[in-house]
Amino acid sequence: MTEPFRFGRPYDFHELVADGIVHGIGVVFALVGATALIFYASVWSSYAELAAAWVYGLGLVGALAVSFTYNMWPHSRTKWILRRFDHSAIFVLIAATYTPFLVQGAEDGRMLALLAAIWLFAAGGITLKCLFPGRYDRLAILLYLAMGWSGALAFEPISQALPFVTVLLIVVGGVLYSAGVVFHVWERLRFQNAIWHGFVVAAAAVHYSAVVTAFSL
Repeated sequence: MTEPFRFGRPYDFHELVADGIVHGIGVVFALVGATALIFYASVWSSYAELAAAWVYGLGLVGALAVSFTYNMWPHSRTKWILRRFDHSAIFVLIAATYTPFLVQGAEDGRMLALLAAIWLFAAGGITLKCLFPGRYDRLAILLYLAMGWSGALAFEPISQALPFVTVLLIVVGGVLYSAGVVFHVWERLRFQNAIWHGFVVAAAAVHYSAVVTAFSL
């Protein structure tokens, strides 16, 4: 392995199996959930909500599928390329997750401004990851967290546009993602990667529930 290709410590067979199972569960449920959500939106929701459902569904499935591919791929130049897509997909997932919620209050300029800002930050993060792979990883983690909690800047209009249970689920999902970051950086812990991705799948499931409640208005 040449020096430019740094992926952290190698995982043993049992760690890879555990991580693969977690990812597999996430991808299957994401496919089923996204399909159901898009079908529901096509029948009962507005065109804006249908578009948001597509953005969210593709972002969710794509992020988990790319993560599965990257984490299961053996160390190689190809894995180094996949790393860029995997880390970039996190930015896409955060922006895509916000999209259905902020579309609900599209008549409020603050909601649209936040939506535009989140996607601009996502574009910036993707550019960072693609142009400087393997560098500024700590900065990227801070950007993930900042984007994830940026909804607090528009908490008032969000809480007015969405039911209480939706807002609560958004917060719970955000807490799960943030708590999982502890395991993401705790590389010496055995099964660290599987635990981290377990938090990701759990948080994504909670946010999916939030999207469903928002679309059920």
